[in-house]
Parts: sequence; structure tokens; C-alpha cells
Amino acid sequence: MRSARFEVFAGELTPYIGVMSAMLKMFCAVLALSLAPRTVSAEGERAGEFDYYVLSLSWTPSWCELTGDARRDPQCDEGRGFGFTLHGLWPQFERGWPSYCRTTAQDPSRAETAAMADIMGGAGLAWHEWQKHGRCSGLSSAEYFAAARAAYEAVNRPEVLRQLPETIDIPPRVIEAAFLEVNPGLWPDALTVTCKAGMVQEIRICLTRDLEPRRCSADVARDCSARAVEMSPMR
Repeated sequence: MRSARFEVFAGELTPYIGVMSAMLKMFCAVLALSLAPRTVSAEGERAGEFDYYVLSLSWTPSWCELTGDARRDPQCDEGRGFGFTLHGLWPQFERGWPSYCRTTAQDPSRAETAAMADIMGGAGLAWHEWQKHGRCSGLSSAEYFAAARAAYEAVNRPEVLRQLPETIDIPPRVIEAAFLEVNPGLWPDALTVTCKAGMVQEIRICLTRDLEPRRCSADVARDCSARAVEMSPMR
């Protein structure tokens, strides 16, 4: 049988039970957040902390139709001959990616970014890619652009796609197969095809930090789900 003293104590404790319960729930929520997987994009990470690279090659005719023509971008002019250009070399985590990292490396000069225009279509993209991705590489701007160029030049771009006489509808798996055929060192799990607005957008190739092909992690290996995409010829 409960004593009168216990009843008094229990009565005094009751108002605090709700507060303690709420604090416990808050602690569990904070703990869950701290243990949760890395978010898709993490800004302000420390430079040089990443797992592998994604080499992104953009099909310029699609970019021009969706964005570049409206900007009157010179790379979209007839006769420029841009096909699969270098979008960027992106440091990547096994889950998600860093961006706009903290680094002591100096920003590139105008001459450095202008020197990338032949494979990137313009100096502006080179500057943007350094700010968002290059700063996360742990390299100097010169080293980063050299690595990006080396990775780009190591990939053969299929002539059959570069020589399209007219706009076609093509299954993404055929584009992938064309890249695999002319790049024997690649395999299906090391690249993916992306699309946007019904058009082929990019080829993304996963590379080690030493720029060797490797398997793409799950969040990169999300192929275009369309049965066929529009692919316009080079200009």
C-alpha cells in the first residue's frame, strides 16, 4: 500500500514528466540527424575530402536548344562543331557530393579559364566549375584544369554520334553502347546517360582519384529512364 509521502512525491513529480519526455524526444531527434547519411549536396566542405570523380560530358546541341540559344551563346553558332564538351570533373562522395569547398588555393586567372574554352565551350563555365567543384579537389586551379583535360582527352567520343546528319530519336542504351564500343576500358557500371526535356543531356563517367574508371555509386548510376531521347546533330 502506497504511503502518503509517496503520493505527495508522485504528485510533485507529475508536472516534470511531460518536460522530461519532450527533452528525450528532442535528444533522440538530434542524435538521429547526427547519424543520418550524408546529404546529397554538402557546401563548404574541406577541400580534398572526397571519394572519387565524375567526369561529365555534355551534348552541346541539346544544351543549346534548352539554354544556349536563348543566351545567344557563341558556342551554339553554326560551324562551331561542339559535340560532347567537358561540363566538369566533379569530386564525389559515395553518397552525395561536396561543393564550394573551403580552400587556400588561389582562383584561376582569366588566361587559365580561357584556355579551357576549346573543350568546355567558354571561359565562363570553366570559372563556374572551379568555384563549385574544382575548389573541392584539393588541387591548385592549374592542376585541376590539367586533370580535367586529361580525363576528357582519355575518353573517345563516338564518331557515329558526332556525324549525325539529322535529329534522331535514340534509346539511351544505344548511346551507352556506342561509348563502350570505342572505350574498351569502360564497362556499363562505370558510366551513365542522363536526359532532360526528352533530349540526351550528358554522359557521366566515374573515375578514381587517379582518373581510372570505377563503378558509379548508386546516386550517380541513375540512367535516363526514357525509352528514347532526341539527339540533334552538331552545328
